[in-house]
Amino acid sequence: MLNFHTAGESHGKALMSIVEGLPADIEVDVNIINDYLERRQQGYGRGNRMKIEKDKVEIISGIRNGKTIGTPVGMMIKNKDWKNWKEIMDIYNIDIDDEVTKPRPGHADLAGVFKYGQKDIRNILERASARETAARVAVGGLLYNFLKYFDINLISHVIQIGSISIDKTIDNIEDIQKIIKSSKLNCIDQNKEKEMVDLINKVKKEGNSLGGIVEIRTNRMIPGLGSHSTWNKRLDQSISAAMMSIPSVKGVEIGNAFSNAVKKGSKVHDEIYYNDDKGYYRKTNNAGGIEGGITNGEPLVIRLAVKPIPTLSKPLKTVDIKTKKQEEAFKERADVTVVPSVGVIGEAMLIYILSKKILIKFGGDNIKETVRNYKNYINNL
Repeated sequence: MLNFHTAGESHGKALMSIVEGLPADIEVDVNIINDYLERRQQGYGRGNRMKIEKDKVEIISGIRNGKTIGTPVGMMIKNKDWKNWKEIMDIYNIDIDDEVTKPRPGHADLAGVFKYGQKDIRNILERASARETAARVAVGGLLYNFLKYFDINLISHVIQIGSISIDKTIDNIEDIQKIIKSSKLNCIDQNKEKEMVDLINKVKKEGNSLGGIVEIRTNRMIPGLGSHSTWNKRLDQSISAAMMSIPSVKGVEIGNAFSNAVKKGSKVHDEIYYNDDKGYYRKTNNAGGIEGGITNGEPLVIRLAVKPIPTLSKPLKTVDIKTKKQEEAFKERADVTVVPSVGVIGEAMLIYILSKKILIKFGGDNIKETVRNYKNYINNL
């Protein structure tokens, strides 16, 4: 079964990913992985760390002559900032005097100290840091090479920063991709983007941070992924769990879930039509492409609610875990907003979930076998 693991700390030597369960002979373009890593680092409002790290992947196993060989794929992203943190983050010889003892509200700091019995919060914050998601995005970039065999494409775009929301909607993801290429915030509404940028500048001067909402869309979808048969096979369950694992994501919406909640059923459910050219189709997609835990053939539409990040230039009040005195929270380099980046991470997690569900349904130890099974299934629909 397809699975992946990541390892590494924010200021350690490197981040690592291991992906197991991929069929053999998938053609892998490493530029796709690096493009995903670059997109994760972009977005107006990011901090100075993005000026230091220019993430590039190094593939160390599982690929030979540009194709997967059916064994685990190992990938590494070196942390360029490691040289500045060696005395603090070395595996054996560290500067003990650099203990972090002032937990940040909203971060894993204090809860992690409780759970793991630590006296130095750095042992928690280094792995809880969203820097870990670079390793996940590398996995997404790798697996995008797999999704291409099924003509599945997807994109994320920002629909809200703070209290400012876009006024337009675009369903076609190719149009979205074209517009956001020249956007600072992966936003399709240029007028609202200007307001968002002004708000980010204002909040940065205040030493504060901003959250927002990001949307992920696919171009199409294979019907029949997931299952209604048991709770943990439902596709919306898998997607929601994957998205909620992203740091700062505190809500997941599939389709028009929240606006649907206040409407009558006749205005919510997507009526079914048929003709010989299209087959079964819908005129609306309020369900976001999933019914009963199963893809219905319509594009997936997913939105993520992203909280403001907890590391602030003007720290909040906390308690020093060593002295028990009231203090200001620990401060490290931080972003003002990470909403555009969260969208890219969300893409990577959705790519993983879809790849996993495709392999569950169609199997195959070689990509030719997987594609053949898929085509047989489509022909029989």
